[in-house]
Amino acid sequence: MKLTKEQLGNVLWILVIILIVFTPVGFHVRVFVGKLFATSADVVKTEKQQTLANYNWQLMDLEGNQTNLESNKGEVLLVNLWATWCPPCVAELPSIAKLYQDYGEKVKFVLVTSESQEKVMKFLQKKEYDLPVYFERSQVPYELRSGSIPATYIINKSGKIVVDEKGAANWNSESIRDLLDQLLLEKETLMSPRAQSRGE
Repeated sequence: MKLTKEQLGNVLWILVIILIVFTPVGFHVRVFVGKLFATSADVVKTEKQQTLANYNWQLMDLEGNQTNLESNKGEVLLVNLWATWCPPCVAELPSIAKLYQDYGEKVKFVLVTSESQEKVMKFLQKKEYDLPVYFERSQVPYELRSGSIPATYIINKSGKIVVDEKGAANWNSESIRDLLDQLLLEKETLMSPRAQSRGE
């Protein structure tokens, strides 16, 4: 039986879809498409910005050291929830890595995954990324919970979540750099526990 041009076209489309969905080739295609269409993240309107109420989030770094986000209260934070198996996560990592090169000393970068340490280490070595990756050791603070990844938050010194982005984005954009520069110049407006107890 001879296939018509239309039937042959349909068979080819089915093969392409199978290739993209069920093989490693598809993963790389989705990463490529994610990079291609990643745009800069938007700032949350001031009246809609949530405040991170609880910084008590226990994490472990790549060397196995225990830490807590509480120790970074009052700093500008970039928190990214990601995984090695997630194409949009992998697509945006190069832009995060470039931003980290220039802002890693001024902004606290916290890239958090729930994967195994061994798998993440292999991935980072293969890609030659020098990024501050952490592993969850307690529940994610309520304001940073997300039903999808990647999820990225930029938090100012006062704990306001000024960027709340789901999906791949270009984090090395001029607008994000300008935003970080502005946030670094802001003074922290969190009240001290003594001031709060006095009702100031």
